[in-house]
Amino acid sequence: MVMELPDNRLWNVEETAYFLGVPVKTLYQWKWTGEGPPVRKVGRHLRYNPARVRAWVDSDEAAA
Repeated sequence: MVMELPDNRLWNVEETAYFLGVPVKTLYQWKWTGEGPPVRKVGRHLRYNPARVRAWVDSDEAAA
């Protein structure tokens, strides 16, 4: 399955997990431990800025 990932809005957990190739549960674990790409809560939902996720992937933090 190929998912279209829009850049004109924040990504939800499923879209971010798809982009990174990790399970959704991993994103929640990273949030809990303070690891992973920058995330913000909007209401009770986690949202990711696509540009910041891509920057995180390109950074040394993602390689650790």
